[in-house]
Amino acid sequence: MMKKVLIIDDEKRIRDFVKRMIDSFGLDLTVYTDGENVETGLASIESLKPDIVFLDIQMPDGTGFDLLNRVKEKNFELIFITAFQEYAIMAIKFSALDYILKPIDEEELRTAIINAIDTIDFKKDDTQFEALSHNLLPNQKRKLVLKTQESVHVVDLSDIIRCEADKNYTFFYLSNGKKILVSRTLKDFETLLSNQGFFRVQQSHLINLDFIDRYDKQEGGSVILKDGSSVPLSPAKKEQFFTLLEKL
Repeated sequence: MMKKVLIIDDEKRIRDFVKRMIDSFGLDLTVYTDGENVETGLASIESLKPDIVFLDIQMPDGTGFDLLNRVKEKNFELIFITAFQEYAIMAIKFSALDYILKPIDEEELRTAIINAIDTIDFKKDDTQFEALSHNLLPNQKRKLVLKTQESVHVVDLSDIIRCEADKNYTFFYLSNGKKILVSRTLKDFETLLSNQGFFRVQQSHLINLDFIDRYDKQEGGSVILKDGSSVPLSPAKKEQFFTLLEKL
């Protein structure tokens, strides 16, 4: 069955360009370019009931986030289209939603659309969108969305004790004793969390600095966390680690 794709962007040339590229991929998709702003985009979502929506962030009559807040049933995969805006992009990343940057790269678009197709049939809920709304608020500690095969978890950063790499997967250890496995690399999360009070003490370990209990010099040096866990400290990271400790 053909899936429906809706492109919402205030620039007609962008809508037409994205449609041409998607059509060239040879996928079972019907592409609509009816959304040119918040109002027409909202009307198009309600009438077409698309499976995938490409949504511009900045439009003349508001933002893509304004549009989302007005959509009652978000039964679609969402891919933001945006020029580089660091704050908005970080909120999108924390909420585990997808985006592509302008100028649009063909391979990035192909990857985004294929990923969206793969998850169309999964049950939708508002969890990620609610997290996004929170993450866009100024002066708020961000929430991190962790997607597993079974469910979607929204986690306060203050509840994460540490993250541990397992090949291309990452384990999250939370203060309530829960352990969550996510199919993303530790490097991905280091990029997100390094400015949020987390530090990669060793190749396989990223820790929340608020959970440090002490440093143990034995056996090459380890960081002991408040849950009793012990993680090795890389010799190459010692100077930076102790500098951070002094600032706590």
